[in-house]
Amino acid sequence: MSSFGDLQNEIYLAGLGGARPELPMTAAGLEDAARAQLSPEAFGYVAGSASTERTARANVAAFGEHRIVPRMWRGTAKASARDLSTTVLGTHLAAPVLTAPIGVLGLVHPDAEPAVASAATELGIAAVVSTAASTPMEEVAAAAGDWWYQLYWPADEEVARSFVQRAEVAGAGAVVVTADTPGMGWRPRDLELGHLPFLKAQGIANYLTDPVFRSRLAAPPEEGDQAMQTAVLTWLGMFGNHTVRPADIARLKEWTSLPVLVKGVLHPDDARAVVDAGADGVVVSNHGGRQVDGAVAALDALPGVVAAIGRDSSRGATVLLDSGVRCGADVVVALALGAEAVLLGRPWVYGLGLAGRAGVVHALRCLLADLDLTMAMAGLASVAEVDRSVLSVRG
Repeated sequence: MSSFGDLQNEIYLAGLGGARPELPMTAAGLEDAARAQLSPEAFGYVAGSASTERTARANVAAFGEHRIVPRMWRGTAKASARDLSTTVLGTHLAAPVLTAPIGVLGLVHPDAEPAVASAATELGIAAVVSTAASTPMEEVAAAAGDWWYQLYWPADEEVARSFVQRAEVAGAGAVVVTADTPGMGWRPRDLELGHLPFLKAQGIANYLTDPVFRSRLAAPPEEGDQAMQTAVLTWLGMFGNHTVRPADIARLKEWTSLPVLVKGVLHPDDARAVVDAGADGVVVSNHGGRQVDGAVAALDALPGVVAAIGRDSSRGATVLLDSGVRCGADVVVALALGAEAVLLGRPWVYGLGLAGRAGVVHALRCLLADLDLTMAMAGLASVAEVDRSVLSVRG
């Protein structure tokens, strides 16, 4: 049963001795602290979004358009009365939360992806590990319990296949294919600094350790600066793949026995197309607002996708949500609108930058405690009870 809310008591009891938390307790506070501590390049890369960043703001604001209607005297205040656990595509989660796949974590802290995977494991949730990692997936897997692999489908099919099969051998529980990044959006924060980390060989560890990718090189990248520069240029030539179509999911399913989700879906027709082509589900996402400025907020797109392919539809596929989640109430709203779980992104990255693994644990515990206590005070004993009836009717 749930004990995430016990964080509240830990903090208050420590306060009796004069102790206060070393890190901020909110997503906004973590962002402010990270802005002050991280390098401009690191903070800009994490915080930045496309163009005017309207969509990044809309992602957060969309949750504020929904209101939870608490129910009273249901006996959910005791931790033993609540169960936040769920199972998504065979992966058991202590709460309906995964860490979103964010790349180049070495920019914010040297412990990078293994610290995140270890923190998620400690709390009983799963990490989704990016192709654009600073650490090879096998090293991340060694620090992880349950984890999923996110694929940026490279233009070289054999490299793509190698990535997926490496992930399965390393113990990934699912493959999450990102559809919304065939190239990079217009990101002024990075542009103003002239900063693209990949050109400095940051965030391409999975490529540099891949036998198929290495076979494309004239010399191993570790032989010197020129060899590494050649490797970077080779990566640059295959990162964006403009040819992928829903029908290609069938080929991906031939490469692996793992469940496959498509991330970056916002339109119901796109959701139907990928599920009909063999995907086990989708992640409703606009990449945290980093790709298309002015795009629909992910939460606003969620109900239409759920109606098209969700568990209660004829297709019965898994639907997850990322982009804009910042607090426990946000998770409840997403579940109420039909998501089975959410992916949390930037807040734990700021925690990583501020305090390494301990900062990730802190950021995740804050969200999970907030979720736990929100459910307790709203009269919800389990995530299975969360549906549209917990929200007020708008209009």
